[in-house]
Amino acid sequence: QVQLRESGPGLVKPSQTLSLTCTVSGGSITTNYYYWNWIRQSPGKRLEWMGAFSYDGLPYISPSLLSRTRISGDTSKNQFSLQLSSVTPEDTAVYYCARGTTLGCSDYVCYVQRNEYDYWGQGTQVTVSS
Repeated sequence: QVQLRESGPGLVKPSQTLSLTCTVSGGSITTNYYYWNWIRQSPGKRLEWMGAFSYDGLPYISPSLLSRTRISGDTSKNQFSLQLSSVTPEDTAVYYCARGTTLGCSDYVCYVQRNEYDYWGQGTQVTVSS
């Protein structure tokens, strides 16, 4: 049984960098052909795909977030991470990591469905506020 768990601070000040890590157990992040995704949901909005770390070590980022997002992985720890810089209150959301076999979508802002991914973390609330 694959399990994912998000970790990181729940409160970030505006203009700072949000950093989250997803720890995976019960499966390897190098297993063909899975993508390890970051997805968020702001209050009243749909699930937004932010980006992913691929089984072969490549980061993929949503076009709308490309300028301020970094995604990386640590295969020795079976973890992948998200860094979102210059945050504003609009970045307040529940942040999820999830496993899937496809990469977001071609739209500038990519909204996804929960059933597109087979395993999810429980989600972590991140609030951007001074």
